[in-house]
Amino acid sequence: MTTTASTASTSPWEPLWVQGRRYRQLDDAERRLLDEHIGPGRARPALDIGSGDGAMTRHLHHELGYRTTGVDCSPSAIALAAAQDTGPSPGPVWKCLDITTDDLTALPEPAYAVITCRLVYRWMDDKAAFLSRVRQLRAPGGVLWAVTEITGRRTTTDPALLGLGITPAEAETLTGGWSVVRTADLDVLRCYALRP
Repeated sequence: MTTTASTASTSPWEPLWVQGRRYRQLDDAERRLLDEHIGPGRARPALDIGSGDGAMTRHLHHELGYRTTGVDCSPSAIALAAAQDTGPSPGPVWKCLDITTDDLTALPEPAYAVITCRLVYRWMDDKAAFLSRVRQLRAPGGVLWAVTEITGRRTTTDPALLGLGITPAEAETLTGGWSVVRTADLDVLRCYALRP
């Protein structure tokens, strides 16, 4: 396990992780969809953007056989993810890095066969710029696996919760420019497998 730090701004995520905030867990249904859409790793490189507690990173690495790097802009999230990695060595690489602003050459690989961003895309201020950076990191033929909430799926009247999903226009930005777009729904979430 390797953990490295970044000078990236962590606000507002770092205080939430420090206070013990945890986010939706990776469940069996989501794992099955991921496995079906991206397949076995065969030691190819994978990048998990916004890795949080590291569940996706560990699944890619230990279960699917990718050589995985988990990145998050929160030092506390990276520390938690590294501490929870009890799988065989070598484990994933953990890096504290802001994918939107930090130097991408700080990553251990120049390109990745799989890039995942689970519950991350919604929070990107400039979604087109984020996707441009993702495309820079994608190996030829590589896949982007994005999981995000869709607006209007929650059965609540709380405006704070209703605003967590992406709009149809944001979904169009996400799926534009890919020749293969496959989707699968999980309650309020939509999973996207995007290929060139």
